[in-house]
Amino acid sequence: MRRIYFIGFIFWMDVMVKVKINTIKSNAIFIVVPRFNMATLVSLIEPMRVANYLSSAEIYSWEIASFEGESVLASNGMSVSTGMPPEKMKRHDLIFIVGSWGCEHYARKELTAWVRRQYSLGARICSVELGCYIVARAGLLAGKKLTTHWSWLPGFQEQFSETEVSEQLFTINDKIISCAGGFSGIDMMLHLISKSHGSRLSGEISDQMLYYPARLGSSPQRQILGRKSDGLLPIVSKVIQYIERNISEPATVPELAKYVGVSQRQLERQFNKSIGCSVVQFALLARLQHSRVLLIATKLSVREIATASGFNTLSHFAYAFKNCFGRRPSDYRSAWPKSEQKPTWPGTLSKYLENLEEKANKGSQI
Repeated sequence: MRRIYFIGFIFWMDVMVKVKINTIKSNAIFIVVPRFNMATLVSLIEPMRVANYLSSAEIYSWEIASFEGESVLASNGMSVSTGMPPEKMKRHDLIFIVGSWGCEHYARKELTAWVRRQYSLGARICSVELGCYIVARAGLLAGKKLTTHWSWLPGFQEQFSETEVSEQLFTINDKIISCAGGFSGIDMMLHLISKSHGSRLSGEISDQMLYYPARLGSSPQRQILGRKSDGLLPIVSKVIQYIERNISEPATVPELAKYVGVSQRQLERQFNKSIGCSVVQFALLARLQHSRVLLIATKLSVREIATASGFNTLSHFAYAFKNCFGRRPSDYRSAWPKSEQKPTWPGTLSKYLENLEEKANKGSQI
């Protein structure tokens, strides 16, 4: 009986120690940049709010700050009240740099100096969506692996080639964390909460937020033209990866068929079945998508972008681009002003495919 009581006492002590550790408050600060994504900011804050709601004591605190003044306007036209960032963050505090459209041009020296100083003092830095541009300008990403929103990967890689960029939901590398943005912020926060306070708490937060299942950091960011990338046929998935990794040097269909070890006819059939378009059409769309990002996010000339996107001539590039997005490359670039609060992203790849299908159907009826 004494042994049973002793074991029970040890178990009780163990629980008390765990509770004590798990109720240590963590502090976070969100640095927002004009035109930030409001949905992304909310996805990062809400898991912490729910964690406090479910806990016996407040385990998270946070504040929103900026070097832009008392309020900052988001891309949806809504604004948030902000204070000035504190002079010194505590060791292991988490700093989120939340930015979207415009971060590729945003270069406020006070902010990059502040980020660099906080990192040297031991704070963890999380780049969110296009906040990676700011963290990179602070000199903290060289040799590091990170992620950002898939549509901006080519533009970021062009400017910061010394950084390893991966298309996934989030990455965690000691003091440097990155998040792709959108609702992947929920997945990342659930992961961080699970690491600090256990999977039971993060699971209950998921239930409260009706968000299940939480995705892994290595999960893919997007679907391929409406198809889930993890549900594609292996051959198709392999070809897509090859196309996207070799944008500047596009391969022919026979070369791609040889690469995956099938006949050209079999590759075309499986590609159409999985994606809904031909290999040539998909490769063209991938190159045009790549060029669109370079036009917006870099200072490369239109001719340089055409070459970097695998087009042999400028005229071919201009024709294909206008045919897909309805504007010439130079017009598309000028239609994305740095000061525009809510810029548009005209021309969808799916719409372009629909137009091709309509033309093909009309041709078959003649």
